[in-house]
Amino acid sequence: MNKVCISCPQGCQLEITVDGDEIVVTGNRCRKGIDYARQEMLNPVRTITTTVATVFDDFPRLPVRTESDVDLDKIFDFMREINLIKVDRRLKVGDIVADNLLGLGVRLIATTDI
Repeated sequence: MNKVCISCPQGCQLEITVDGDEIVVTGNRCRKGIDYARQEMLNPVRTITTTVATVFDDFPRLPVRTESDVDLDKIFDFMREINLIKVDRRLKVGDIVADNLLGLGVRLIATTDI
């Protein structure tokens, strides 16, 4: 399997081979590439970055992100829940927009001030 590593700006072209229980990675220029490839093969995760609606005319959408990574196969479930959110208070960077998304302890945080 080929993947482009997204762990650092180098964007290494990884070749990932599974040999029994062993994951062999080539093409990486740093340790992060090996860690990324193994994570992708065993349990791929992502940080969700998106926007949510607000009640404010001067700031109708608020940029947000998950505070921690979420399982790749649950992203659409998270997005369905996130799309229901409407912010009704002024927030600062890092403020919690939603807590315990999907009951999995994942927080959604603001990435800009409104």
